[in-house]
Amino acid sequence: MRIVLCGFRGTGKTECGRLLSQLTGLPFLDTDAIIEERYGKTIHDIFTEDGEETFRDYERQVIAALPESGCIAGTGGGAVIDPRNVAALRRGSTMILLEAEPSAIEQRIRQSTRPPLTTLPFRDEIRVLLEARRPSYTRAADFCIDTTTRSPNEVCLAIMRILSEGTASPGAGERAVRFLRESGIPEDEVTAFEQAAVSADPKTRLYAIAGNPALHSRSPALFSQLFSHFGLNCHYTRFQAHDIIPILRLCHDLDVRGLSVTIPFKHSIMEHLSDIEPGADAIGAVNTVVWCGGKSYGYNTDWIGIREPLADAPGSNAVVLGAGGAAAAAVYALRSLSMEVTVLNRTVGAAEALAGRFGCASGPLEAFDRLDPGVVINATPVGMEPDTRSLLKKTQLKPSMTVFDLVYTPPETPLIRLARDVGCRAIPGTELFVRQAAAQFTHFTGISAPLELVRSMVP
Repeated sequence: MRIVLCGFRGTGKTECGRLLSQLTGLPFLDTDAIIEERYGKTIHDIFTEDGEETFRDYERQVIAALPESGCIAGTGGGAVIDPRNVAALRRGSTMILLEAEPSAIEQRIRQSTRPPLTTLPFRDEIRVLLEARRPSYTRAADFCIDTTTRSPNEVCLAIMRILSEGTASPGAGERAVRFLRESGIPEDEVTAFEQAAVSADPKTRLYAIAGNPALHSRSPALFSQLFSHFGLNCHYTRFQAHDIIPILRLCHDLDVRGLSVTIPFKHSIMEHLSDIEPGADAIGAVNTVVWCGGKSYGYNTDWIGIREPLADAPGSNAVVLGAGGAAAAAVYALRSLSMEVTVLNRTVGAAEALAGRFGCASGPLEAFDRLDPGVVINATPVGMEPDTRSLLKKTQLKPSMTVFDLVYTPPETPLIRLARDVGCRAIPGTELFVRQAAAQFTHFTGISAPLELVRSMVP
């Protein structure tokens, strides 16, 4: 067993680590103390004489060399900002984030000799760094504990309870098994979930995709492989229901760590979340939820999966076909690349409404022939199996165009086939799936999975 404590300075990592060491009989390894011993300098002197970059390099080396099991490890406050550190720390471990209110942290570290990391006043530095690091902290941890009003003894007892009992409500696993069976989830997946949530290690963290339907999703197979590859004690399943409320109730009772969200819940889930990132708020859709410390954080990774393949696309104007949620993500992605966008849709009113949100032009599908876009995105379901249609004809495409079809079943849609025949740069929907899933995995775990690895695992 390896327990890793992460969090900001003053949250109690060192004192709690030492107490946990006494309770468990495992050695406590403080990465900052190891750095000081190995390099013969205090952290203050390393920062002052060699700079933060050198310190971070030392930190990576020390973290990579930690024993894989049989210890309690405490990390520096900025260690988990680096995904490489997170990958090394999380493998085979239970990662616990210790949190505290800024006022409590200020009181605890006021007499510290550690160098400031900014030019801000002491109190402002704490607030600003906490806010900047919050996403990294919430991603990296398996469990989150607020130490603001708890003594180190109380924190350690809470950690010991987590290790022995987990954090799910009594009977939640059994209720969830019934829920999965009644919603039509395949029996082999129900059995695997039952093993993870009821019969096995209480430290196992649960993830799921929420949708209706959810049976078609490739996410369970993909994330299961990613969790295994990075040595994470996690299980991913499906939650299928007509309404988001019973799914959220299930997530609360099970203390689910992360949720992928698909149709039809991407918008309706937003009102139930504590915090929503600006991109998801602008798009009006959340496809990723992370719970940490009693709060829920909503993100949208679809627009990232659209933006990244188009970052080097020639031309400054684009056409988006469709006016639904996928189209909103596409428009947001294109606008982030400073492209001029026209939204075309069968229902012109819907196109006008979407375009109005982002300051774009709009029109009916027939207007395509009057435009000369460098980028064309199909954000409609046309072409999805068993549909064999394409919204555009071969004669409407030009070799100079980049054509991105967000539909990924089949991998080669009718539109992508036409685009390749014409000589366009064709981007299939699988590229969206791979990139949004990689970004989602980072939100779930704090680990940056290489795109080639994710592509190799897509079923």
